[in-house]
Amino acid sequence: MNKKPQRTKNRGHRENRGTFGKWLFLITVGLFTLFIVRFAYIAINKDVQHVNLRSQAEQIYTQQRIIQARRGDIYDSEGNPLATDTSKYTLYAVLDRTQKSSDGKPLYVKDRKKTAKVLSQYIDLTPKQIEKILKPKGQAYQVEFGNAGSNLSVSTMQKIKNRHLPGINFIATPARQYPEGEFASQIIGMATPKVKNDNGTEETNLVGQLGLEGYFNKQLTGINGLRKDKQDVYGYQIANSKQVTKKAINGDNIYTTLDSQTQHFLENKVNKVYKSSNANAMTAVVMEAKTGKIIAATQRPTLHAENNPVWRNMLVQDAYEPGSVMKILSLAAAIDTGHFNPNATFNSGTWTMGGGKITDWSSSGWGTISYKDAFDMSSNVGFAHVEQDMGAETWMKYIKRFGLLKKVNVIGMSNEVNGYTSFKGILAQANTAFGQGITVNVMQMMQAFSAIGNNGKMMKPYIVSKVVDGNSGKTIQKVKPKVVGQPIKASTAKKVLGYMQGVVYDQKGLGHDYQIKGYRIAGKTATAQIGGAHGYSTGDTNYLYSFAGMAPAKNPKYIMYVTLRQPQNLKKPATKQIASVFNPTMKMLLSQQKVAEKAKKKVITMPNVVGQASDEANKELSGKGMQVIVVGSGKKVKQQSAVPDEQVLTDQHVILDTGGEYKMPDISGWSSADVQQLAKVLKLKVKENGNGYVTQQSISPDTTIKRGTTLTVQYEAKN
Repeated sequence: MNKKPQRTKNRGHRENRGTFGKWLFLITVGLFTLFIVRFAYIAINKDVQHVNLRSQAEQIYTQQRIIQARRGDIYDSEGNPLATDTSKYTLYAVLDRTQKSSDGKPLYVKDRKKTAKVLSQYIDLTPKQIEKILKPKGQAYQVEFGNAGSNLSVSTMQKIKNRHLPGINFIATPARQYPEGEFASQIIGMATPKVKNDNGTEETNLVGQLGLEGYFNKQLTGINGLRKDKQDVYGYQIANSKQVTKKAINGDNIYTTLDSQTQHFLENKVNKVYKSSNANAMTAVVMEAKTGKIIAATQRPTLHAENNPVWRNMLVQDAYEPGSVMKILSLAAAIDTGHFNPNATFNSGTWTMGGGKITDWSSSGWGTISYKDAFDMSSNVGFAHVEQDMGAETWMKYIKRFGLLKKVNVIGMSNEVNGYTSFKGILAQANTAFGQGITVNVMQMMQAFSAIGNNGKMMKPYIVSKVVDGNSGKTIQKVKPKVVGQPIKASTAKKVLGYMQGVVYDQKGLGHDYQIKGYRIAGKTATAQIGGAHGYSTGDTNYLYSFAGMAPAKNPKYIMYVTLRQPQNLKKPATKQIASVFNPTMKMLLSQQKVAEKAKKKVITMPNVVGQASDEANKELSGKGMQVIVVGSGKKVKQQSAVPDEQVLTDQHVILDTGGEYKMPDISGWSSADVQQLAKVLKLKVKENGNGYVTQQSISPDTTIKRGTTLTVQYEAKN
């Protein structure tokens, strides 16, 4: 009786197990079926949770590389680079000891002590400091060396590479190189690297910040290319896979009008005066009178000045009261309208008008003087009378005709100021005639001066000659001389030039310091008070001194304008300091012009002898009557001082450069122009004394010379 219930219980358990087994079987079959269906769906559609597996696989095995486009170069007038692409390098060291080449060689820093000792020779860290970096706390795949290991030049990178240190590598970053250094730094400007993240791809491109680099940033910037290819897990290209390449498009090249020889010469002269005078600022510009072409221009402080660097182009971005150089324009306006009588007289010193007083630089004056003397002696009172005689309305008409109070818009120079004058009341109106109560910028003055030097036709200044496609080499933009008005008659311009010569040569003139022996100069001095929130500053060190000169005086080829702001050291008068910039620069240019004019009378076409044996080239040119000077120890001509197809004098010195070791030739009897040609070929710095032809040279003939050496030359006129 007791066993029957026990058998019933066991049968119930067996039935439960059977039911569980059936359900387990059904669930397993169901899951397997679901798995097969899902797998089939993925295999057919290549999609999981809206992620395309085919695309994902493509991304994993497709390598994408940026092909860096070249930023366009900036050149001088002769095609020498002023700004060009280079790379800066960041140094890093691999510490992961699993990194080895395919043949088992270490790709990590193996010997820390040796590596530290070698690197300390090239970066600004001691061996101990480098060792400490190479042994970081905790694990590190790689390490960098901070500022000391950043922005390394190509040369430094290559020197480190040549030491073959395992694990030492570099990251290249695009950078900009300025081979001429401080050469017109605010005009050329600068470009700096900028990182851009585009669809997960990181690009580093150079971006222009100011100057030509900023103005032409769009044209200079190229378009990066792209290279895509499929690689296996080991980095090898998969066979039969297509490689997609999008070519890089290089940026356009900018050619300036700057003449390197004149620019370097001007930079040197300006730098000396700026330092010796301890001035607040300084500018200097040389322009062709007949074309508006700027052949040299500079300012201080520079873009890279150690103390107080200036990031603006002072030639267009600084507005200032010009002072007495404005009398050139007010004189022209008065002559042009028949309101200037040079022989009429007035009482100098002071003149009370319009509720104020106009005072000459010598407040006691010079008694009763003529209006011609007023220009020679720079009388403010005299030119207040001149303005009153022609009338404020007429004078304002000429201010506008000369292009003042509106932008010149020199191509390549941005953020220009307009200049300003209230021109309200007879006192304020009269003040503008001698350069007070009106502000201008340097380029406005250069443009206005061109009307005086170019028979009344006013030329727009230009510093960019052309833009050239960086890929095809075709010129896509050409800047030509442009007449922007004729504010005065040609006869007026000639009369003004005559009065400007009086400033330099008349006994009463204030510009005697600007006389250059052998050449006739037309010019005007200025000493302008500097205005502020509380009126004009006082004291000799609070003036803007300047000189505007044109030469040759009768028919100017060049216009040069120099300003010197607040010189603190006046042991040497400001006029003499400015003259030490103007005179040698103008003399060099006029000397070159004289040679060029002489060549027109007796000329031959210069052949191209580059690549020829020096003996053959010498024989060929000597046979044409030229005086040939061969420099260098090489056997073939690498460069010639006279450009092929150029018209040259038959008795001109022609210098053939053969490279190698250089020895100083005997330059006795040479002209200044010939000496400058030699200096250009040999990269010499020249100091010149006297006028005429060489009688003494500081470097003796046949002495071995190095580039950059200074050559001092003494000239004397021939009897």
